[in-house]
Amino acid sequence: MRTAIWYFDFVSPLAYIFLHRLKELPADLSIEYRPVLFAGLLNHFGQKGPAEIAAKRRWTYRWCTWWAKSLDIPFRFPASHPFNPLHHLRLAIAAGATPKAVGRIFDAVWTTGAEASDPVAFKALVMELGLDDARLNAPDVKDALRRNTQEAAARGVFGVPTYEVDGELFWGADSIGFVNAFLADPAVLRNDEIRRADALPVGAARKT
Repeated sequence: MRTAIWYFDFVSPLAYIFLHRLKELPADLSIEYRPVLFAGLLNHFGQKGPAEIAAKRRWTYRWCTWWAKSLDIPFRFPASHPFNPLHHLRLAIAAGATPKAVGRIFDAVWTTGAEASDPVAFKALVMELGLDDARLNAPDVKDALRRNTQEAAARGVFGVPTYEVDGELFWGADSIGFVNAFLADPAVLRNDEIRRADALPVGAARKT
């Protein structure tokens, strides 16, 4: 059975949409769900997130709302966004990052329109998954999230959602077609023109 890694953060509406699109991948593909801290990736690569640029934030929220509806995916932005997803990520890790647990956490964030950081609702979610605050704050859970994020950045994961299969990275909820094309024929990426594109020199750089 082929294996793949899915990097995600609950703060990302596109990661939520990608979750619903995983069924479009081949059924014989084994997927490891790997939570990472998006803010950590942004810091590593010196980027701003979409929600940190006002015009891009507006576009992203409009696009995700329309796109989810067009795909018939239940979707509603939480009461405020972005929010701090750290506790949700630790909850996923403490729950074993299983598809069922990850899906439940995503649903709690992206289908209710409620405040994602509401402590009462979050505590209820923790209890529903059979865990407690002590487990979420355990050193091994914190270390796992930190390690996941650092290893993802080292592999070149710069954003979420990102999908890794056979050493290749595919970024974005709209990359499903690209992933499937590669799975059907690795030459889609492993050819002379792609190698040329990978090695192109920088012709001009923006001043910072």
